Amino acid sequence: MDKVVATALEAVADVPDGASLAVGGFGLSGVPNVLIGALYERGVAGLSVVSNNCGAMESGLAVLLAAGRIARVTGSYIGANKEFARQYLAGELEVELIPQGTLAERLRAGGAGIPAFYTPAGVGTQVAEGGLPWRYDGSGGVAVASPAKEVREFDGTEYVLERGIRTDFALVRAAKGDRHGNLVFSKSARNFNPLAAMAGRVTIAEVEELVEPGRIDPDAVHLPGIFVQRVLALTAEQAADKKIEQRTVRS
Repeated sequence: MDKVVATALEAVADVPDGASLAVGGFGLSGVPNVLIGALYERGVAGLSVVSNNCGAMESGLAVLLAAGRIARVTGSYIGANKEFARQYLAGELEVELIPQGTLAERLRAGGAGIPAFYTPAGVGTQVAEGGLPWRYDGSGGVAVASPAKEVREFDGTEYVLERGIRTDFALVRAAKGDRHGNLVFSKSARNFNPLAAMAGRVTIAEVEELVEPGRIDPDAVHLPGIFVQRVLALTAEQAADKKIEQRTVRS
């Protein structure tokens, strides 16, 4: 039951080239930077990543992206990541953009064993009708486009069928965790981390504070340890290393 591993490199030692990864984080909040850094150090490449965004400010997944280690991204936000946009438009990166709520539910559904579900988000758009550019050809044309999805009417309203997501591995970051893998997330870090953790067949969690089993109130657990296979305790310095994407102060 003790799922703690000694080092980040040990935690990701069996992640192969071409693996699919669900990665937690919301902007720069709750991003598993230490585990991502270990993947970079190992030289893992050809990754298919499922994440809300692909890093920013040379942090998070942006480290792997800039090194050309990511082949495909399923996400909902490009934001101010200029390298992400450049690779996408140049045809170097395949990108499946989907509505943010749909992404969250696809991860949750995959983790809950639900193969597909219907949602109204995207009906009447290219999300449902197909034709969204997944990969450009580098000359402004579309090399790969999204397929059309099934649309069905329930009680007079149309809904589009979306598939649940399962990945080979998941990388997440928690504010607190115990040796059994029970995790607690802080504020907006809770947006996507629990869902990413559910979707991974092997989930690896880096935790800012490691406690002994029983020290977390069961009612306070955000993600039960059944979804987590490995736990990495961060050092105090690693836990405190939190970047701010948009700093706003009072005048």
